[in-house]
Amino acid sequence: MPERILPLASLGLRPLDDDADGVRVACVHAARHLVHRGARRVGLLPAAPEVAVMPVGVRLAMALAGLGAQQVAFLDANPRWPALPPEELRDAPSEKLGDYAVRWLAPRCALLTASGAGEAGAGVVLLERFVRSGAGDFAQVIVDLTGFRELGEHLTAIRSLDGVLVVARSRATHELDLLKLNHALPPERNLGVLLVGGNA
Repeated sequence: MPERILPLASLGLRPLDDDADGVRVACVHAARHLVHRGARRVGLLPAAPEVAVMPVGVRLAMALAGLGAQQVAFLDANPRWPALPPEELRDAPSEKLGDYAVRWLAPRCALLTASGAGEAGAGVVLLERFVRSGAGDFAQVIVDLTGFRELGEHLTAIRSLDGVLVVARSRATHELDLLKLNHALPPERNLGVLLVGGNA
C-alpha cells in the first residue's frame, strides 16, 4: 500500500467524478473488454497527433484497478518526449522500479515514468526490459505509446505487448486515420478503438 498518493490535479487531470466528456464511462467499458480478453500488457496508440493519450490511459488504469484487487500501472513509455515533463514530477514522492520511477495515483494504481531521457529507440528497449522482467508486481500495465509511431517504433513496441488499443476522439479523429492504422497493426494484437469525447 503506497504511503503517498499523487493528486490527479497535479497532473492536470480532472477529478474522477468529472465525466463531462464520457472518458470514464468509455474506459470502464474498455477495462471490462481487456479483462475479458485476458490482455495484461496493453499499449495505447493515438490515432492522430492531436489525441492526448495520458488522460485516457490514467482513467483506463484506474478503471482496471477498480475491477479487481490487484495493482495496475500506467506507463509513460517515451523517455524522449514524456507526457509529463520531469520538472512537473520533481517534487512528487516516488519509488524506483528498474528503469522507472513509480508514483501512486490511487491505492492500487501507479504512474510509471522513465528515470531519465534516452537516446532514439530507448523507449522500446526500456519497455521490452520491463515486460521481460515481469512488469514488477502489476497485474496489468497500460502503456502510452505516444511518439513511437512518428519514429517508426510502434510495431516493435506492440510486439512486446498483449495488444494495442487505438485512442480516437469523436468529432476530431478522421475515419481514414483509423482505417490506415487498422491496416498497419498486426491483427492478432489489434484490440480495437477506444473512442472518447471531443475534450479528451
